[in-house]
This record gives sequence, C-alpha cells and structure tokens, in this order.
Amino acid sequence: MATNPAIQPSAINADREAGLVTIDWTDGHRSQFQAVSLRWLCPCAFCRGEAGRPGWLDSMPTLTPEQTQLVGMRLVGQYALAPTWADGHDTGYYTFEALRAGCPCPTCAANRSISHTLSGKASSQPTKEIQ
Repeated sequence: MATNPAIQPSAINADREAGLVTIDWTDGHRSQFQAVSLRWLCPCAFCRGEAGRPGWLDSMPTLTPEQTQLVGMRLVGQYALAPTWADGHDTGYYTFEALRAGCPCPTCAANRSISHTLSGKASSQPTKEIQ
C-alpha cells in the first residue's frame, strides 16, 4: 500500500460509455484518463514484455475498438486498478503510483517535462502521452 497521501485515491469513476477513468486523489488533485491511452499504457508482461523480450505494444499495433473499449474496472488490494477490456484482456495492474505519475493534466505533464529537462534525462524510447 502506498504511504504518500498524494497517491491515494479518494474516488474512482470508470465511465464505460465515455471511455474515461477519473481519479480524485486525497490531496485534491483530479486525473482523467482516456481508455485508449490506458490501454497503450498496459503494464502487463504480455503488453510490456519480460525477460528482455519486447512486449506486444512495442510493435505499435493498430488497436481494435474491442481492445480499447473499457468494460470493467476492479481494485487490486489497496494499490492498483485492473481494467477489463472488451477483448477479454484483464492482466494489467495499474498502480496508483504509476497512475498519479502519469497524470495527463496540463500541470502534471508540464512538471514531468521540466523534471526531465532539469535532470538531463531524455528517453530514447518513443512515448505515448496520455490524453
């Protein structure tokens, strides 16, 4: 369980019709994730790879509507969310820490950009920005 109150949700709403997941955090911040963006961020071994092998998403596939349609969302303990997609995929556990760190709001996106610039860290990997 995360100990930083900023990464503890106070409310989670998965609007399946709109394809939008909204998380209100205990520090008052709100994050909204489009379902398509969440699917691209799937952290499971199949999508991300394991043992040095690339994952399926690394091949930059064209995602079908079933692969990006959110049909369910469940809590994993007190540390993550596990969405279920219309294609049946449900093995990605999105930790609250990762969701907060990837918040797509303009303020958080700008802070990530500034942080990377100040640290001198630039990724050589293409990234998918959450929108």
